[in-house]
Amino acid sequence: MKTVLIWLGALLALGVLNLAIRQKEATLAGGETVYLKLAPVDPRSLMQGDYMVLNYAIARELRQEKLDAFGGHVVIELDGRAAATFVRLDDGSALAANERTLTYKNRRGAQFGIESFFFQEGKGAAYADAEYAEIRLSPSGGAMLIGLVLAP
Repeated sequence: MKTVLIWLGALLALGVLNLAIRQKEATLAGGETVYLKLAPVDPRSLMQGDYMVLNYAIARELRQEKLDAFGGHVVIELDGRAAATFVRLDDGSALAANERTLTYKNRRGAQFGIESFFFQEGKGAAYADAEYAEIRLSPSGGAMLIGLVLAP
C-alpha cells in the first residue's frame, strides 16, 4: 500500500510539473511581445555567476501606489512599438484596445517574476547598455523574460 501511495505522489508531482512547463511553453510560443523600460540595472554579481538583477521603471512608479498585500495586476499601455507604460492598478474595469495586465507580487515592492537575467559567461558587456527587457506576456498577465534590447 505504501508503494502505491509513493507512486501516486510521484505521478501527481510530475503531472503538476508538466502542467507548469506546458503553460510556460504556451506563453513562449503564443504570448504577446512587450518591452518594459529598465531602470538602472544592477551590476553583475561576481559571487553568483553571470547574471544581472533587473529593475523596471514600472516597479519604481508602483512605489507611489497602495499595492495589495500579496499581489495583483497592473494595467500597462502599449505604444506603437509595444513599449509598456504604467497606467493604473487593475480595478476590474474594462481595458482599452492597447492596454494589458501584468501580474505582480508584493515583495516589499512590486516584482514581476522576471527580475534576474542570466547570460553566457563573458557576454555581460553586450547587455550593459540595454534599455528594455523583451518579455512574452500571457493573456492572464504572466510574463517570461526573453532578452534585453537597446530599443523596441
